[in-house]
Amino acid sequence: MAEQLLPGGFVNRVVRDGDTVRREPGDRAEFVHSLLRYFERDGWIGAPRFLGVDGQGREMLTFLDGYVAWQSPTDRVSSAGSLAEVARLVRQFHDLTAGTPLAGDQEVVCHNDLSPKNTVYRDSGDGLRPFAFLDWDIAAPGARIHDVAHMCWQYLNLGPAVDDLVATSHRVRLMCDAYGLADRSRVVETILWWQDRCWRGISAGAEAGDAAMAALRASGAVRSVRAAYDWVLAHQAEIEESLA
Repeated sequence: MAEQLLPGGFVNRVVRDGDTVRREPGDRAEFVHSLLRYFERDGWIGAPRFLGVDGQGREMLTFLDGYVAWQSPTDRVSSAGSLAEVARLVRQFHDLTAGTPLAGDQEVVCHNDLSPKNTVYRDSGDGLRPFAFLDWDIAAPGARIHDVAHMCWQYLNLGPAVDDLVATSHRVRLMCDAYGLADRSRVVETILWWQDRCWRGISAGAEAGDAAMAALRASGAVRSVRAAYDWVLAHQAEIEESLA
């Protein structure tokens, strides 16, 4: 079977070869490979298996068949049941890594790029539900709130496209409830932290000559994320009230 280019990201070229995925290793490849091996040893099925490196120096991962929401809108994966299951999956790998050498002196290992574009969904009869997370390239030790906030931002598409603030604020609460997050006082401020960090990181990378970041900037990503930041900041009080 000829290699098939998979859609998805600006940062890396990913191809499917039979039942495997091939991609260039990231800067944190050693840590990521250790993390994926840990998930495999524990029997957690929410991530691809690391199979080694091929003759071209590309990492080999298992191909996880299912639906990936590469493009917006993501209506097919935005049901309450789907959103709650995303949060439960995040809680699973957080709990698995808490207190391990992989987490170091931090609470857990964070994925740091949770979004529908990095999620595999399957339908078992009650609509699409998340099954596994892809693209662990920037996984690192961190605080639970970091992934929870990024999750709420990305899966709820928090920004100017929101047409019902009340319903969306309740969905932020739904995801925090499903995760089991006890302290919600920093959720919105951490969403803002992510958004600010994201657009600044893209801009800095593009200015430094990083081709992937330059492509993201050219696509309008900086403008889009800054608009999302402004929207969340303007509605911070209302969202926090729903979490209180």
